[in-house]
Amino acid sequence: MYADVILPLPFSDLYTYSVPVEMRDKITRGSRVIVPFGNRKYYTAIVYKIQETAPKGFKVKEIHSLSDSEPIVNEQQLKLWEWISYYYLSPLGDVYKTALPSSLKSEDLKSKFKPKTETFIRINPGKDAANITGIIGRAVKQKFLYNQIQDILTDNKKEHISRKEVSELAGYSVSVLNGLIKKEVLQTIEVETGRLNTGIKPIRKPHPLNDFQQKAFNEIIDCFENRQTCLLHGVTSSGKTEIYIHLIEEALSLGKQTLYLVPEIALTTQLTQRLQAVYGSKIGIYHSKINDNERAEIWNKMLSDEPYEIILGVRSSLFLPYQQLGLVIIDEEHEMSYKQQEPSPRYHARDTAIMLAHFYNAKTILGSATPSLESYFNTRNGKYGIVTLQERYRNILMPEIKIENTFELRKRKKMKSLLTPALIEQMKLILENGEQVILFRNRRGFASLIECEQCAWSPKCKRCDVTLTYHKKRNRLICHYCNASYPMPVICPSCNSENLKTLGQGTEQLEEEVERLFPDYIVGRMDLDTTRGKDAYEKIIDDFQSKRIHILIGTQMLSKGLDFENVGIVGIISSDSLLNYPDFRSHERGFQLMMQAAGRAGRKNRQGKVIIQSADPDQPVYGYISKYDYEGFFNSQMAERRMFNYPPFCRLISIILKHKTEQKVDAGSDYLAALLRQSFSDSVQGPSKPIVSFIQRYHLREILLKLDYNLSIKKTREIIKSAETRFHTNKDFKYIMIHFDVDKV
Repeated sequence: MYADVILPLPFSDLYTYSVPVEMRDKITRGSRVIVPFGNRKYYTAIVYKIQETAPKGFKVKEIHSLSDSEPIVNEQQLKLWEWISYYYLSPLGDVYKTALPSSLKSEDLKSKFKPKTETFIRINPGKDAANITGIIGRAVKQKFLYNQIQDILTDNKKEHISRKEVSELAGYSVSVLNGLIKKEVLQTIEVETGRLNTGIKPIRKPHPLNDFQQKAFNEIIDCFENRQTCLLHGVTSSGKTEIYIHLIEEALSLGKQTLYLVPEIALTTQLTQRLQAVYGSKIGIYHSKINDNERAEIWNKMLSDEPYEIILGVRSSLFLPYQQLGLVIIDEEHEMSYKQQEPSPRYHARDTAIMLAHFYNAKTILGSATPSLESYFNTRNGKYGIVTLQERYRNILMPEIKIENTFELRKRKKMKSLLTPALIEQMKLILENGEQVILFRNRRGFASLIECEQCAWSPKCKRCDVTLTYHKKRNRLICHYCNASYPMPVICPSCNSENLKTLGQGTEQLEEEVERLFPDYIVGRMDLDTTRGKDAYEKIIDDFQSKRIHILIGTQMLSKGLDFENVGIVGIISSDSLLNYPDFRSHERGFQLMMQAAGRAGRKNRQGKVIIQSADPDQPVYGYISKYDYEGFFNSQMAERRMFNYPPFCRLISIILKHKTEQKVDAGSDYLAALLRQSFSDSVQGPSKPIVSFIQRYHLREILLKLDYNLSIKKTREIIKSAETRFHTNKDFKYIMIHFDVDKV
């Protein structure tokens, strides 16, 4: 018997091993095995296929050991892995490496996963109860503590009590407890307790839906009769979450599990409280801020007889072993952070979740106030159903949006701050009224760059071709591509001038400015720098919800569906930077970010305000934003994309080549582009230098394929893989790295 296995290495090939006789009735597809690889290494592999035919042409090594009595990867998961590898041109080993928690794929023979245990106390079962009084003797304190422990165990019908509980009893002291243990009246035992919180009780039923929500819910159910996927296009604060809860109820009534996907960990913070209030311990939370052992425990629970019925998580939660998946909710489906950028596989969690639902014959609901243009296009061509929800919950009015012309204000010397006079005045009124403020600036750090006033020198990263961002609180220059850190120079190394100035502003500088303008109010900041700790998101969000923070400044993570009830005004600073990125999606991203940020404003019986600061307010996108005209924006973008042949009218595949020698990557990219043109002709664009063409000491070149959707995925893949093979058989290009980004965003 032989087993083809997947290794957690960047290989597309499967590797064949012989199965020892003692394993043959235990091993199966999805089993975890330890196998030798190379001369000295051992890896945890996943069995992909069992066969009886011996491979020809090479000597087969034997599987070292079987890790589990049952497979830890199910059939649907393996199908998903295959699809991701095939569609996204990614090695199957990379998919496996991404899918499993690290401790379940440890690369040595000792598992990294260690169950959490706790010390418990029990009465020694080897001692006769009648003799215990004699053993304790005249130790009054020991006898008193023993009797308390015995009463608790008897009354609660338990065999043991935690050491922590014992420490809270009257008369407890370490010496008294140790005396009873030394006399062998009591024993300590280690009990596996787990890291998962399983004692949460629900405190409410789902809220009744209002008329608009109920209509939308009914339409979604009707849509699911004919289609697997439905887009819920609901304005911000329309109560989409409560509709999702009622859809979860529907799935639970059918004995089905739900996957609730969100784009950011920050969103799990708010949603966890809302969902646990209804479902208690039925819900599991899965994202990168929980430690690896917790992830492994959740994985094992999903394989157990009592799996979580609901999983709330970010894109990694797609890979969990669901048993009866019936509903997939993709909240804020438009978000770009659903796309994995690095490392491989570069999959899109939204599209992958739809495929996962297909494998389970489950239903998918996409939700957004600003749907991605591709998803909305799919409702136009009948691929997805669509349900609209245009009324905000509790009759909250959509906020009034005003565009402030910062170019004119600065020209007339009326703007002496990062904030316009109108925004400052409105913030004063809002704060005096006991309401809160959100300021959105999609750039972290203090200043975008440092420049010498005398010779115009600017510090750049030694590993990447980018200028460094100044972070004042750390007094360091940081590369936002490789995260390298450099000391802040005192003088210019080019001309020795001491006149170094900061240009551009990020959230850190905005925070400093707002603290100066509003010294009587507490200012908080929410960006990548302030949310690195495990509970950092929770603390900032809780402080803002509890009004311990009056003004919250943040990057794009603030725009992603967070729900605050007391925000009177939202300010969007330097909005043009969202639109001026040289990318065909820049206006879509800018429109979505500004509309989502604006949606944080407003409360019952009071219309919120939004002030967008722009130096170019005549751009058409601002007209669509100020009128909440998604349909108009969609139509204008579709006209442009049809004209220039961009998605959804073509399929984009970006091919990036990397090497430490620039001449070699230039020659290699020309050669690969020529190979691809033999089949794709004018659909091949480039090679060209990306905007940032030197990252982590590697030179980059990009080849872009703009392919007709009528060309089959199978044919496309065959052509690309054939060209890749021919490329790497050329000895001059053997060590040039290639990676693929399918459906580039």
